[in-house]
Amino acid sequence: MLYDWPFWARPKQLPPAGDWNTWLILAGRGFGKTRTGAEWVRDQVETHGKRRVALVARTAADARDTMVEGESGILACCPPWFRPRYEPSRRRLTWPNGAIATTYSGDRPDQLRGPQSDAAWADELAAWRYPEAWDQLLFGLRLGTDPRVVVTTTPRPTAIIRQLLADARTHVTRGNTFENRANLAGPALHQLLRKYEGTRMGRQELYAEILDDSSGALWNRAMLDAGRVMNLKTLPDLARVVVAIDPAVTSGETADETGIVVAGIGRNGHGYVLSDLTLRESPHRWGSVAVQAYHRYKADRIVAETNNGGEMVELTIRTVDDTVSYRGVHASRGKRTRAEPVAALYEQSRVHHVGALPELEDQMCLWEPGQDSPDRMDALVWALTDLMLGRGSSLSVTRYA
Repeated sequence: MLYDWPFWARPKQLPPAGDWNTWLILAGRGFGKTRTGAEWVRDQVETHGKRRVALVARTAADARDTMVEGESGILACCPPWFRPRYEPSRRRLTWPNGAIATTYSGDRPDQLRGPQSDAAWADELAAWRYPEAWDQLLFGLRLGTDPRVVVTTTPRPTAIIRQLLADARTHVTRGNTFENRANLAGPALHQLLRKYEGTRMGRQELYAEILDDSSGALWNRAMLDAGRVMNLKTLPDLARVVVAIDPAVTSGETADETGIVVAGIGRNGHGYVLSDLTLRESPHRWGSVAVQAYHRYKADRIVAETNNGGEMVELTIRTVDDTVSYRGVHASRGKRTRAEPVAALYEQSRVHHVGALPELEDQMCLWEPGQDSPDRMDALVWALTDLMLGRGSSLSVTRYA
């Protein structure tokens, strides 16, 4: 009974009947998407004769930590008598009947060129940075007589999600966080409700609504898509690169995230947003991530807001590496005043995102002036201000090496 998934599952977690190519599960955080995907893979291998399964997550770490080794992942779902052997170095799971599942990263579309499969599980598809990875997955999904793919994702209004919703061969299951209330910690639910109930982010992340852009936002998705650079080979030489930090005042599970965004300016005068490394961690940890990005991208400077952290921000960076070039900036004018010139650069098609940056883009397209400014977006504004707007009146330089 312990491994009898149909007994424990809610109806929405069981595979739909009928003829479909894609089962799209659009659900809020904590709905049970990972368990649903893992159990579907297990069932396909154990009872439906699938022999080559592709497991694709946003990153390689997500595939390993969530899809395979997670509390609701494949290893946890399979009974001892039918548990696959996991070889992390080969990114492979092998079941006793010879079926094989291989993990892939959505950040590396080329991994999916060539391999074929008769079943696939795509996790958090709406957050994949390179849509090409989805195309490559489908090109390889051609073995057997009935190849199918399950997509488990929190919704975002991306082009891929909209295409799947419009496809008659897609079966859509929608669900919200609170449908799984019995398996979620009460304090965690209370915290989520307190922080996000009644907000646009809560409607997306908890209630799984696909939200259009906010009518009062300074950015929209069409603007971002129009300037997007998907092929790194077309990226021009960059004259300067900066790592910008919007530090959180506190750390812990309830703290704000520390925004960390890497951007550069080309010799053509255009800005390129290279990476969003935002995280919720201790000062030493976010300082280490920022310094690692500084070296990885061969940045010219780390730029950090000092309104809340003061000298602590520089001390954090210097503790990790006292050789980096650093500039502290202090906001002397409001967030809207700082953000509007940067939004104007986007309107002039002078800023380009390299791949998709879903969490950052959500904040940009949902934030309205007058609301609390989110961390990722603040870091973006600092980066592009330093690169493209100089020492404008919305900031004052406090120090730099």
